[in-house]
Amino acid sequence: MRHGKKVNHLSRQTGHRKSMLANMGCSLIEHKRIITTVAKAKALKQFVEPLVTKSKEDTTHNRRIVFAYLRNKYAVTELFREVAAKVGDRPGGYTRIIKMGNRLGDNADMAMIELVDFNELYNGGKKEEKKGRTRRAKAKTTSTEKTSTPAAEEVKEVAPVAEEITPVVEEETIILEAPVAEVEETPSVEVEEVPVAEVEETPTSETPETPADEESKEEEA
Repeated sequence: MRHGKKVNHLSRQTGHRKSMLANMGCSLIEHKRIITTVAKAKALKQFVEPLVTKSKEDTTHNRRIVFAYLRNKYAVTELFREVAAKVGDRPGGYTRIIKMGNRLGDNADMAMIELVDFNELYNGGKKEEKKGRTRRAKAKTTSTEKTSTPAAEEVKEVAPVAEEITPVVEEETIILEAPVAEVEETPSVEVEEVPVAEVEETPTSETPETPADEESKEEEA
């Protein structure tokens, strides 16, 4: 009879049981979920959850206590870095056991144990608050909608904001007169008038009159 005995020895001696739970705990921290029998999963839940609570306070003393149970420095490092950051706000219940039916060989009850905060399927969306729906609430909303008319609604006119007009100041253009350099007067050169040579008129050669010209002159006379 096992009256008052809450610890399941799992049909193993003390050393074997501790080593088995340490190995299963390291695998759970590394892979975030493992598949085992229901009896081992329940024993592992009691073994791991106090260690996760210790990891919330990162001190040398707590690290040494957790290392005495897990006996794996890589698992201890991951527990205090990644797992503790995820479960920092959770007050307990860090693991979840999901039954998966019976094993084909010996018909043992199988289960999957996992860390709750690392399951994206279950924790993907936030829980929606359930709102109580009653007929009275609907009747009140419909009655208020009927009484409220668009004529009763006050329309608030928004006064146009006067834009500040900044006076435009015309900039005076100041023209600086550059000093004009004095130009030296060059002496004018007098040009002597050259007398134009008188051109001798050449006698024009008179052509001898022909007898036809003489006849034309007589007819004119």
